[in-house]
Amino acid sequence: MQNRARPAALALALAFALTGCGADVTPEEGRGKGEGTRAADSHYPVTIENCGEKKTYKRAPQRVVTNDVGITEIMFALGLEDHMAGYVMPDDKGDLTTVPWKGGYQKTKWLSKKQINKELVLDAGADLVFAGWNYGFNEGEGFTPDALEEVGIDSYVLSESCRNGQGTARGVMAPLDALYTDLKNLGTLFDVEDRADALITSFRKQVSQAQAKALKGAERPRVFLYDSGQDKPFTSGAYAGPHDIITKAGGDNITKDVKDSWTTVGWETVVARDPEVIVINNYGDTTADQKRKFLTSYKPLANVSAIKNHRIVVLDYVDLVESPRNPAAISSLAAKLRSFRS
Repeated sequence: MQNRARPAALALALAFALTGCGADVTPEEGRGKGEGTRAADSHYPVTIENCGEKKTYKRAPQRVVTNDVGITEIMFALGLEDHMAGYVMPDDKGDLTTVPWKGGYQKTKWLSKKQINKELVLDAGADLVFAGWNYGFNEGEGFTPDALEEVGIDSYVLSESCRNGQGTARGVMAPLDALYTDLKNLGTLFDVEDRADALITSFRKQVSQAQAKALKGAERPRVFLYDSGQDKPFTSGAYAGPHDIITKAGGDNITKDVKDSWTTVGWETVVARDPEVIVINNYGDTTADQKRKFLTSYKPLANVSAIKNHRIVVLDYVDLVESPRNPAAISSLAAKLRSFRS
């Protein structure tokens, strides 16, 4: 996706301090196109395209409810916690006190550790829900953008989860492009375009630096993303975050031909493609150590290269779903893959 940052955004980008998890930018640095140059109301109405649908907003939402950690941190990275009524998230998403956006968590209400639903967002007085398909929106539960519209609540769908027109299969763009698209769209919607452009610029730079050092050609190891599941593994196809992270880190995702986002495959596929590295998605009631123990004791995998050579990497859930932590995850995985070849 093309990105033409304005001069103000480039100046901000030069001042960023890139942390281990992302760019550190104060909310005051990213106000729109410059306070004092125009009245805030002159920005609206705005029209943005989300998952192929154009929507017009008369004003910036003031009581947003987000679902899950990556989506919530996109709002925090843009400095939009004052526009939030709260977030919904299980308590299995790691330590939230050391992240670059810990201030957002301190200021914003944790509405529920259970599944998001219509009653919850109505009780919160939400004017917009930011979630995704299988990241909150669920037709089986009747919690959809259409259902929310019926009760006067707007929605924004996480771009990583957009449906591609083939049933319920998801994925219409490369995962990092999905992150940049959402940052750009939300920057427009909330009138913080300079801040969004600056984040995109800094993230692109971080990814570019990681790619410059990443393994290339025949040196690229075959990588399998293991999320969960014993009868069949749940993994990442071409349209979920891990594919971009693995590829840009210098690995070859063994399920890159699966044109879906998060999905299941058969163990026979994993064995046949013989991954040299396995990346564990760390979250949930099953710990990373328990997942590692299963993989190393599961007999069909005994002769897989990653198991024989003890090459298993652990990344946190928020590193692997669309989130502002993706660029740092690429950097850390690239370094780990290089270490296996040294």
